Amino acid sequence: MHRLRNGLKTAVLLGGLSALILLVGQVLGGTVGLLLAAVVALGLNGVSYFYSDKLAIRAMRAEEIGPNQAPRLHAIVAELAATKGMPMPRLYLSPTDSPNAFATGRNPSNAAVCVTSGILEVLDERELRGVLGHELSHVGNRDILISSVAAGLASMVMILVNIAQLGALFGFGGDEDGPSFFEIILMAVLGPVAAGLIQAAISRSREYAADASGAEATGDPLALASALDKIERVAQGRPLPESSETAPVSSLMIANPFSGKTMMRLFSTHPDTRDRIARLHSMSGEQR
Repeated sequence: MHRLRNGLKTAVLLGGLSALILLVGQVLGGTVGLLLAAVVALGLNGVSYFYSDKLAIRAMRAEEIGPNQAPRLHAIVAELAATKGMPMPRLYLSPTDSPNAFATGRNPSNAAVCVTSGILEVLDERELRGVLGHELSHVGNRDILISSVAAGLASMVMILVNIAQLGALFGFGGDEDGPSFFEIILMAVLGPVAAGLIQAAISRSREYAADASGAEATGDPLALASALDKIERVAQGRPLPESSETAPVSSLMIANPFSGKTMMRLFSTHPDTRDRIARLHSMSGEQR
């Protein structure tokens, strides 16, 4: 039931992004710009979908590790993948002090799981197993596909808004057939905000779902709860440096890798850690 509710919520939010695109296109007063923007955005989304794993791995300067280099890590992932009936994903290690992990790849057959050196240092084996169960659940739940679609739809909104802004800059707007200058300004402000809110809500919904299914796979919700608590506390002192490369990867990670001081909760791609921990304690039958 919980998974069904999350699936329905994601479908509604994706529908909201699609409706926003149609609304912006209607305001622009024609289909040519909408179709052109859609083709460009879908092209960018296709590149992101097929090459998202390579881009994310490269951004984190991660290297693939084999069973001889990390035997326990491979053993844990192999066990969990077998439990979930999934192929064994490729494993990567990022030389980053900030504790975190993420999964990427368009489907279970092309999946990769990356952990940072910081998370291996901070977590014990039980907690690490909880984190890896969460990441494999993202792969099994097709969250990478959902994230790619959401990113593509959000990109369409941004491209349409940019077209409108360029039109206003060169004197477009104010005639009978096209949007007024006020409508263009309103769309330029509210369009990206709405797209960002919906995209963040989709990401938060998928994190809750991965917490639940990951805890079910390991049979130990408290291990993931303990891991999230440690990651949250340590990451505040060892945040991941923000850059144009790491920003897109941050939404894939199990916890917000940045300091969080300048991020508004509404736009955060990660749910509140305390809420996630409380839900996991509830799953175990233990109130926190």
